[in-house]
Amino acid sequence: MASASAPPAALSAEQAKVVLAEVIQAFSAPENAVRMDEARDNACNDMGVLKFARLVKSYEAQDPEIASLSGKLKALFLPPMTLPPHGPASGGSVAAS
Repeated sequence: MASASAPPAALSAEQAKVVLAEVIQAFSAPENAVRMDEARDNACNDMGVLKFARLVKSYEAQDPEIASLSGKLKALFLPPMTLPPHGPASGGSVAAS
């Protein structure tokens, strides 16, 4: 159920699945490696990507397949990150100031 402040979706959940799958397939193709590097460099400049990402995010909770496809797409753009160790065993305490 959409919230009152959310605009009507331009894509249905099924259409979003198709688009996500096609984008992942295109981005994963070896012949697009150079273009992928360019896309990563320019991604922050494209409002269309942000609007699409917001729409997909709204479908993630409703559809596990969309959540999975969205995760795969994010992995193409964002490098894997590991969290630094924290807690008393790692000596990672922070002094309060």
